[in-house]
Amino acid sequence: MKKILTASSNPQIIETVRNACVLYSSFFCSETCSDTEEIIRYINYEMPELKVVDYSDEKIDCEKIMQAINDDDWLHYGGIIAVCKNRAQVEIIEEKKNINVLVVQTVSEFVQHFTRVLRILYKNQNFLFNRGIKDVVGSQETGVFVCGNDPMDLRFYTNFLVGYLYNSNRISSQERYNLQITFSELLTNALEHGNLEISYKDKTEWLNNGGNMIDLIEKRSHDPKYADRKIKITYSFAKNASKFIIHDDGNGFDWRAVQAAKEEECHGRGIALSRQVMKYLTYNEKGNEVTFYVQNQENLANSVPYIVKPFETINYKDKEIVCREGEMSNDLFFIVSGRFAIYANNRLTTVLSPNDLFIGEMAFLLNDRRTATVVSVGSSRLIKVPKKDFLLLIRKNPHYGIFLSKMLAQRLVKQTKDTIDLKLKVQDLEKKIETK
Repeated sequence: MKKILTASSNPQIIETVRNACVLYSSFFCSETCSDTEEIIRYINYEMPELKVVDYSDEKIDCEKIMQAINDDDWLHYGGIIAVCKNRAQVEIIEEKKNINVLVVQTVSEFVQHFTRVLRILYKNQNFLFNRGIKDVVGSQETGVFVCGNDPMDLRFYTNFLVGYLYNSNRISSQERYNLQITFSELLTNALEHGNLEISYKDKTEWLNNGGNMIDLIEKRSHDPKYADRKIKITYSFAKNASKFIIHDDGNGFDWRAVQAAKEEECHGRGIALSRQVMKYLTYNEKGNEVTFYVQNQENLANSVPYIVKPFETINYKDKEIVCREGEMSNDLFFIVSGRFAIYANNRLTTVLSPNDLFIGEMAFLLNDRRTATVVSVGSSRLIKVPKKDFLLLIRKNPHYGIFLSKMLAQRLVKQTKDTIDLKLKVQDLEKKIETK
């Protein structure tokens, strides 16, 4: 069950969220808070996947809430929908370029579109910014998003993909920013210049006359000539790299001419910027499809929780032992980089990576002997967190204790599922043997 926090006292906004959640009650539940300190406490302890922050509500200090989230973005990741009183406030929020913000809307836009937003989230559950027990990085994942000429859809799908790569440790903070820029520029080109055939001259005249690009896009989108055009975003996550293809239904463009344009010219700046931050970027001959890659970082955490940063970082060599089965120690280890083989009763049971976040949490919590021997596989780094010091920090930041408990519960659920799956496979194999 995914939690949605509505930080607002506006009955219209609250009712909109509640009504939408009723349609997807098996997957979403909503909570409402209108006091700033209570909102921050809820975010700390409940860690909701989606937060609706009402900037139009003068009773709520939205900047303080956003600062609390940004102060510990390792823990408070996730999607934020900002609701504003007018278009001017929308533009101010968008200029801040907070990459956790899925979309910024006026109150009327939010009321009109939130149910559709929730439907998009429901259909794309893999990209809800979950952190905890991750699948092993390296598994092949492919898919296609098909969307119309709505900038909001493009913003959502961008955040789904970039957020997922970041939270599964495939990309660093800098690569996250670079990929966000690339998607924004290339999808804007596909929408405006591709599907809607808005030329540079059209755009300049519209803006010089005081027009808003959202209005021009909406006007063109209702034109029968462009209404049925789609944008396809194809993604493929492999072991070493992630590949993306953006295809529009427009007539294409002469990308070679744009590529050769001088820097002082206004044409093609988005493409030039994308090429600067993305090493591998190519167009098809027609110019209505662009392909780009980002190299996956391997066995490396993209960020470190602020609560463990003060502690000692230890470097390990290949085959060096971190701790031995049966010894009395209850330090907790945060995995910064590398892989670690886990042996119990002299048998390899699993291999941990930064996606698993921690090593030694059982001895840490139960104050017991080590249940396994941990060995570094290649060069690696850990942050060693003494139990006494960590408990003092948890008293000041108790929400971290809750997060650790949730993580352990997720691992237990996963282990239970794996055990059931293995049992079913054994039963199926036994039946096949009996029938022979």
